[in-house]
Amino acid sequence: MTLSYDNVSVGQTLPVLKLPPINRTTLALFAGASGDHNPIHIDIDFARKAGLPDVFAHGMLSMAWLGRLLTNWAPQTQLREINARFAGITHLGHVITCSACVLEKFEKEGEQRVKVEIQTANQYGEVKILGDAVIAL
Repeated sequence: MTLSYDNVSVGQTLPVLKLPPINRTTLALFAGASGDHNPIHIDIDFARKAGLPDVFAHGMLSMAWLGRLLTNWAPQTQLREINARFAGITHLGHVITCSACVLEKFEKEGEQRVKVEIQTANQYGEVKILGDAVIAL
């Protein structure tokens, strides 16, 4: 079935995106790709000096995964807004699942759009990012 405004309903969930466990290789690759070489994400000694047990994932890595969740559902050219807040640290070993649910259907600027709630959560159900996105259909 082709994605369209008429065949999307409030309360509908998007197909989830489940990622492999966070590991040091993923963090190093993301640091290189994003240019974010903050040592808190890649240097265990730095993290320990900051009072943390180990490094942790970049918040923008999880945001990138939320972007993938959305673009797996609708073309990137149809994204109008993504808003999010960081709710917790994503630690090494966390298995992140990205999910979304249609909250609202509306028209704006001559387009039919949907607002979806987006979130990431780890394998323990702890929400790490919570937000919403607007997609033109």
